[in-house]
Amino acid sequence: MTPAPLPAAVLWDLDGTLVDTEVLWREEEAALVAERGGTWTFEDGLALVGTALPVYASALQAAGVDLPADEIIARLSTRIIARQSESARWQPGARELVAALRAAGVPQALVTSSYRNLTGPAVRDADGAFAVVVPGDEVSHAKPDPEPYLLAASRLGVAPERCVVIEDSRVGVAAGLASGAHVLAVESEVELPDDHRLSVADSLLTVRLDDLARIAAGEVLELRGDRV
Repeated sequence: MTPAPLPAAVLWDLDGTLVDTEVLWREEEAALVAERGGTWTFEDGLALVGTALPVYASALQAAGVDLPADEIIARLSTRIIARQSESARWQPGARELVAALRAAGVPQALVTSSYRNLTGPAVRDADGAFAVVVPGDEVSHAKPDPEPYLLAASRLGVAPERCVVIEDSRVGVAAGLASGAHVLAVESEVELPDDHRLSVADSLLTVRLDDLARIAAGEVLELRGDRV
């Protein structure tokens, strides 16, 4: 049987999917709220995973951070950037899969709710693997709206239906599915939606190029266990 062709492109989420930064966001959110005399729980931070930064700012204001939204975003971003000054905190298997796709000639895009100034470490460490970057401050409608993924596919010159989106959050999965792309969700602390169209992996270490080809061809896979 002839192997399925590789996706026309792979569209990557950033935080939590490619890089292990969600814990950094929660720590810095909690620190900023505490500095302003408010309270912030683990569940508060978990509820924001994958959402746009203005949503973060509104939630922190409601928790007692008496600062303008732009200043909240700027303070959080500065702290996250400082904590990644050496290199990106790549998720297990992420850098290797990005490199394998690049070697196979598959175009890749970085599609994130984070602003462009937060994408630097991953873009730098990927050594040119990302042909397109679509950050949250350069779209009109953030995830779960499909606009970011539709824009990435358009800039790569491919149909979204021929792409595989790799995500880890409910809002990101919703955006990917709404764009018409095939979606692979990587399990994390956030409960994923129960959707018959959704492929799931317990780690990027379990994902191979032929898995992405099968997903792009319309199969729905469940990838579990260390297959390396």
